[in-house]
Amino acid sequence: MEHAADRPTRNPPRMLRKLVAVAAVAALATAAASPVARSATGTRHASLSALESGVLQQLNQIRAEHGLAALRASPSLDASAAQHTKEMGVDGYFAHNSFDGTAFWKRIQRWYDSTDYGYWSVGENLLWSSPDVDASAALKLWMSSPDHRANILAPRWREIGISAMHFTAAPGAFRDKPVTIITTDFGVRR
Repeated sequence: MEHAADRPTRNPPRMLRKLVAVAAVAALATAAASPVARSATGTRHASLSALESGVLQQLNQIRAEHGLAALRASPSLDASAAQHTKEMGVDGYFAHNSFDGTAFWKRIQRWYDSTDYGYWSVGENLLWSSPDVDASAALKLWMSSPDHRANILAPRWREIGISAMHFTAAPGAFRDKPVTIITTDFGVRR
């Protein structure tokens, strides 16, 4: 889902766009799902998992095909995405805002600081699938959704954080089923 928050650092935060609907992507059958290298506990690894690497590679390929700059992996945005993915899987909800209702851009700002920057903007795409999803299927689903596609093709983004986690029995909205949740946090600051 596309969301964008632009904030000049000298002015109060403001939402440029906020789309209310959150489209949950349900049960996807994928014969060739990539392994997810993170557990439901959110253990961090030094390198991206195969799924995360595939998402980044395919997303940048799509951007290149549209004449857009490739996105660089950002440790700060990666940490933000990982925290949110883990929270959704553990607390059993699927939404851009945090479980406590904190707006997505405020959550990201805790990790991806706007201090000392004249321009700061973030966006986010989410996806969940039961039981698994591979990078090709994730990008196909996002590119089929106008809001997700707009985020992927937004020329302003320069950095990205990607988190993919598999939960063997996620509660709440996931009905104790196995799910893979992917969060992509887009950003730019200058």
